[in-house]
Amino acid sequence: MVSKKLPLGQILIEQAGLTEAQIQEGLRVQREKGGRLGEILVGLKIITEEILLQAVAFKMELAYVPAIRSEDVDLDLVARVPINFAKQYTLLPLRMHDGMAVVATADPLDFYALDDVRMLLGTDVEPVVAHTKAILGAINLVYQRDSNAAEEMISDLSEENLDLLAAEMEEPQDLLDAAEEAPIIRLINSLLYQAVKDRASDVHIEPFEKDLVVRYRIDGILYEILRPPKRLQSSIASRVKIMSGLNIAEKRLPQDGRIRIKIAGRDIDIRLSVIPTSFGERIVMRLLDRSNVMLDLSDIGLMPDQLEITYKLIQRSHGIILVTGPTGSGKTTTLYAALQKINTSDKNIITVEDPVEYQIQGIGQIQVNPKINLTFASALRSILRQDPDVILVGETRDLETAEIAIQASLTGHLVFSTLHTNDASGAVTRLIDMGIEPFLVSSAVMAIYAQRLVRRVCRECAQAARPTEEALQQLGVDRARAKESAIPYAKGCEKCMGTGYLGRTAIYELMLVDDTIRALILKNADSSTIKRAALTNGMMTLRMDGARRVLAGITTIEEVLRVTEEDQINL
Repeated sequence: MVSKKLPLGQILIEQAGLTEAQIQEGLRVQREKGGRLGEILVGLKIITEEILLQAVAFKMELAYVPAIRSEDVDLDLVARVPINFAKQYTLLPLRMHDGMAVVATADPLDFYALDDVRMLLGTDVEPVVAHTKAILGAINLVYQRDSNAAEEMISDLSEENLDLLAAEMEEPQDLLDAAEEAPIIRLINSLLYQAVKDRASDVHIEPFEKDLVVRYRIDGILYEILRPPKRLQSSIASRVKIMSGLNIAEKRLPQDGRIRIKIAGRDIDIRLSVIPTSFGERIVMRLLDRSNVMLDLSDIGLMPDQLEITYKLIQRSHGIILVTGPTGSGKTTTLYAALQKINTSDKNIITVEDPVEYQIQGIGQIQVNPKINLTFASALRSILRQDPDVILVGETRDLETAEIAIQASLTGHLVFSTLHTNDASGAVTRLIDMGIEPFLVSSAVMAIYAQRLVRRVCRECAQAARPTEEALQQLGVDRARAKESAIPYAKGCEKCMGTGYLGRTAIYELMLVDDTIRALILKNADSSTIKRAALTNGMMTLRMDGARRVLAGITTIEEVLRVTEEDQINL
């Protein structure tokens, strides 16, 4: 039995299995630089913060709390402690117990902070020890559950309550002053928080003749969330424009802006578009969670055979790899994942994008700015003088950009880019239509990916389905194959907001430009002929690849049919 009266170093030896030599190393550093022994051992990576806190809690005869559930926290108690104070000192009041406030802290030796909490709460405190991450995570959650929390505010925003909110702004006043009133600020903050919480990619605020509608795009589908009173329209628009630094007096012209905010500890970048319509300003906000971890190539939806080919393609020294698809189909995510895979110290990688969506360590990224004539073409021309190994062109929009990209690929550079075409074969004819000679296309382009995003079926509520013959026929799957697989049905539950889907993955059409395809390109063949030849050589269409995801239980037949177009080729 380890005695609580032992020095901390001895407790760590007994409890955590440290050696005497490790403790002596910590003591040596302590003598040289000062500081607490435990923090020094953590800094030397001899122990983790969790092990240190458990040992400190043991020595001080305090409870150690491994996790803090937000629903177990007393919100009335939390309301007495400012969030900035809680974050600064990494502590959080949890509940009342025997007339004392139980307070989680990552530093039970900070008696000054505990004294301040005692004064704020007006009662004695009983400290318990918890990990820094556990406390900060709980702070971010519980401070959004108070009376102004987004989910409560939105659920309470009935017509009656919204009328009360509007009544606070009945008096005529300057629009700027109106936008700065607390109710509107709370409403906008609540809408943004709820959007982040619900994984929305876009927030739409749409004015109509007698209505104002707020919709969220979640997993590619728009859902109506709220109908605020029409009278709040101007104030809402002004508040959003103030946040992004736009001109609130200008209501006749479209405006674009950006907002950087933090919501529950997450860094959110918002791209704002405001356009004038017949019934007022229409606002769309695209939300980009900058704290999201970049996806690995193996996580974006590529099947094992596609992944193997992709690994080989991105290791080549020159050539063009194109990714096609409509806006919002995940093209940028695919390209970033590829860049991450080859982002090593021996490669010089430079990108030109509009906009730069994610910052990637070790890669030079250029933001297009047409106002100063920094276009894709001009930036690309300058990039070539920077001795790059790999170049990413965010989008090939015109002949000049396409010509420079192709010349770069033919002179020893690996080039990634995107095009807006429906399928892989269509990218070839699009380049030729732009004015690129067929022999240059056939020489430079190595592979073309077409992709779409399909919603993943929610694992919590998915059920086995028995699809109709018509659905199987549309998908291109026979009944025998269907019986061998667990084809899912999207039922809907609380976790997936009743939709039956949670998250998205990509389906791909991968066309390799081999000798057969090159010959057809040189003959200026149409996209249908090229696609037919690619299918003969083993290429899978988007729908065929989607069928594989259905048979693997990842998504549903309805979802694949929704995002793919009927194949028009008579095979």
